[in-house]
Amino acid sequence: MGATTSALEDLCFTPAIELAARIRRRELSPVELMNAVLARIERLQPQLNAYTVVYSELALAAARRAESEVTADRALGPLHGVPFSVKDMVAVEGMRLTFGSYMFEHNVADHDAVAVQRLKAAGGIPIGMTAMGEFGHKGFNDSPLWGVTRNPWKLDRTTGESSGGAAAAISAGMGPLGIGTDYAGSVRIPASCCGIVGLKGTLGAVPYDSAPEAFGGMLHIGPMARTVADTALMMSVMMGPHPSDPFSYGALGSERVASASREVSVRGKRFAWMPKVGNLSLDPDVATATREAVEQL
Repeated sequence: MGATTSALEDLCFTPAIELAARIRRRELSPVELMNAVLARIERLQPQLNAYTVVYSELALAAARRAESEVTADRALGPLHGVPFSVKDMVAVEGMRLTFGSYMFEHNVADHDAVAVQRLKAAGGIPIGMTAMGEFGHKGFNDSPLWGVTRNPWKLDRTTGESSGGAAAAISAGMGPLGIGTDYAGSVRIPASCCGIVGLKGTLGAVPYDSAPEAFGGMLHIGPMARTVADTALMMSVMMGPHPSDPFSYGALGSERVASASREVSVRGKRFAWMPKVGNLSLDPDVATATREAVEQL
């Protein structure tokens, strides 16, 4: 008997760690999960415009392969069968790579970026490219080629930029994980605007081979997800030195994110809090929310 509509919707908001665990225990089919995510994308994409291109057939074919590997009792990676999206400036072989610009409208990537290679090797399945502002050079997520991305919490509000498509998709349950990039806030700002988690790691911690975005060696690939644990797991999979990125050898790439489980404690930790970092004022609502979080810690 097929899953109910409510159950399928629940899958779209289940943490990636739990999805992978259920797949390993044979409680969840990768194909069932992929169909649920693709159905939600089909329903919400016209309103949100979070994706540029969705590769449904490729994703379903990969999900079927993932399911066959489960039934064959093969060794499974930590993200086996879990869908992820990729910002439209990070290469996925065979998928369009446009940077939100008509200059690259028909460009198709001929290789996988290192982060994509590693997520695939961990069992993750790319489902499509997420929207960004043209070349990621402004604070709002719209581009001449793909138009405006809408915030799923309120359609007339910005998602933030430039990983706004990834943030909107994850927030709306259109995929649990997304690759973003960050130079001056392009992962962190959309994550904040859309109520998810985004991490700008140390430069080179996640290798980045190249991109025509004029930031030189200052662009960071960052994980985006709905939970801290999912973000940590994604980061741990993607990070580590690689010959394509000299900065990756100066980063702490041989380390791993300490724990991607939910069993974490702040006991014995020390926290520093700076309400203002060079800025003259702080929004009262932000100050209140931050102060409450500090008190909880």
